[in-house]
Amino acid sequence: MQCPVCSNGLKKVNVEGIELDVCDGGCGGIWFDSRELDKVDNAREAAGEQLLDIQRKVNISADQRGKIKCPRCMDITMMKHFYSVNQSVEVDECGGCGGFWLDYGELGQIRDQYETEEEKKAAAKAYFDEVFGEKLAKMRVEEEAKQAKARKIASFFRFICPSWYVPGKQKWGAF
Repeated sequence: MQCPVCSNGLKKVNVEGIELDVCDGGCGGIWFDSRELDKVDNAREAAGEQLLDIQRKVNISADQRGKIKCPRCMDITMMKHFYSVNQSVEVDECGGCGGFWLDYGELGQIRDQYETEEEKKAAAKAYFDEVFGEKLAKMRVEEEAKQAKARKIASFFRFICPSWYVPGKQKWGAF
């Protein structure tokens, strides 16, 4: 595979059973196939330690504004988005194969964000509550009002058609 940033050949590196493609001696970027980044994104995961010191040429750096092609799919332009809710690290993700391209230093920034998976989930929940909390609370109140109205209508029908709501076969009633 070719590096999507500097066109250097990517070197295969085995990190504790995970086979990654690294731009060693080029821009220093790392290619993660689908679900591989999850195994090294926390500081507590030892597998990511050796990926923090990849050899690179200092004069080569990634163009942060430019779009790059997926090194695996080759014809798909990767999407740029923030890796986590604190919006400090922007990564490139392929919509076709689900792989991630991290520029030099981005893995270290990701690993420094949260110590554990629980901290990451708590931050995501807090962000979700901040963004959607009021709207969800309003929807919950509206839904409870609709349910109360439906219960009133249902109880009204119990008086009109009591045999429908009383179990067993009755000889009396509307049905």
